[in-house]
Amino acid sequence: MTEAGLRFVVVAAEVEEVHDEAMPVGELTRLNAALKAEWVAARHPGAWVIGADTLVSIDETALGKPADVAEARRMLRRLAGRTHEVGTAVCLIHGESGRRREFVERTRVTFRALGDEAIERYLGLINPLDKAGSYAAQEHGEVIIEEVVGAYSNVVGLPMERLLEELRDLGAV
Repeated sequence: MTEAGLRFVVVAAEVEEVHDEAMPVGELTRLNAALKAEWVAARHPGAWVIGADTLVSIDETALGKPADVAEARRMLRRLAGRTHEVGTAVCLIHGESGRRREFVERTRVTFRALGDEAIERYLGLINPLDKAGSYAAQEHGEVIIEEVVGAYSNVVGLPMERLLEELRDLGAV
């Protein structure tokens, strides 16, 4: 956001995220992005608030942040040699005016075929525990990613191209 010339302050929303495996991934990310944005907007009504939530999904199953390295290893094995989707929901709210906009950006990511050795090497390069799907495109992504179709910034965690477009359309920048 700094590179885009935006002035911002990071405020961590103190909300309990919803983790409901029965919900479609897009609906789940929309709900969590809105929960975060609404919490912050209630405390900063004069600001444009950006709430976002990202999940990796494959075979209609959401892959959130792994609980431990063993789960991270299982996730990477499941993604190896396959194409999956990274979906980020964004909720923009201006509390004073009541203006609000939501969107979901989807990007398709294809992983290289990875054996156990390659997975272990990758796990030695990053901390997978705070990353949806157990990986980070911006951290040695070339080791595991073969192709990205769509917004690379979305895979990193915030779809900047679409976000800037929406903020301009709202007159927020």
